[in-house]
Amino acid sequence: MKHLLSAGDLSLDEANSILDLADQMQQVQHREVKKLPVLRGRTIVNVFFEDSTRTRTSFEIAGKWLSADTINVSAKGSSVSKGESLRDTMLTLDSMGVDAFVIRHSSSGAAHQVANWVKASVVNAGDGQHEHPTQALLDAMAIRQHFRKLGRDSWAGLRVGIVGDLLHSRVVRSNVLLLRTLGCEVVLVAPPTLLPTGVETWGVEVTSDLDQVIENLDIAMMLRVQRERMSGGFFPTEREYADGFGLTLERLHRLKPQAAICHPGPMNRGMEISSDAADAANSLVLNQVAAGVAVRMSVLYHVLGGSTEGIPL
Repeated sequence: MKHLLSAGDLSLDEANSILDLADQMQQVQHREVKKLPVLRGRTIVNVFFEDSTRTRTSFEIAGKWLSADTINVSAKGSSVSKGESLRDTMLTLDSMGVDAFVIRHSSSGAAHQVANWVKASVVNAGDGQHEHPTQALLDAMAIRQHFRKLGRDSWAGLRVGIVGDLLHSRVVRSNVLLLRTLGCEVVLVAPPTLLPTGVETWGVEVTSDLDQVIENLDIAMMLRVQRERMSGGFFPTEREYADGFGLTLERLHRLKPQAAICHPGPMNRGMEISSDAADAANSLVLNQVAAGVAVRMSVLYHVLGGSTEGIPL
């Protein structure tokens, strides 16, 4: 596995291999000394052209816990701020002997383009409104752990509702691709103004009526309303959005008792998700954050380390 650019690039075996190793990697988080020597001597550069807290920090921690040399580069501190092109920036860094790039960029397809330019491995940490494959993997890890605790070890038949601002989300595309590969049923829920163009070709159910599907969901994945990306009136008011598409206390009570609640964060409490739902016993919000480091350790190892046998966990 040379790159991770899209969740759609992963076969079922590859996805399960990443998730299985992530389960093992998570043990490192509970150790006093959180280090594995498996990527010693490798250099990973996190190149973030967009602001990020969770993703950037977890990739940095993941690389360091695998003993790789990890370097952070941001647009504000690089030659990009002086007018240098993305291509020239990446080729310059690649010429220094870097082993892997973790890249986030505001343009959809940027990670794929970089992978065509450089010799190093490339991991997509979010490209515009396109994809965010490691977010989908950590969501899957948190969901799998939740249902395993309940005695269920199969994805088949699990019904996942992805609700909210689908138009501006890069999470939704990666989750749809990965969850379908794993064998889940996916239903997308959003107001018509927040549905991506061509969503009818994604091979999933699409509806604008959350109340019609809420009681049949095994996983309710609520997405943030990305107001910073909105320039027009996508919905009348925040109150009306919450009433129509938010996971309110009333809808929380209508979910299956063992249904999982997910949110990739950051959350707009009181809008797409109520505090009652965010803090509920079956909320996986913090589990998703915890899974992030382990999943990214697994991804970095898969693109740089090769065989998963003999890892000194």
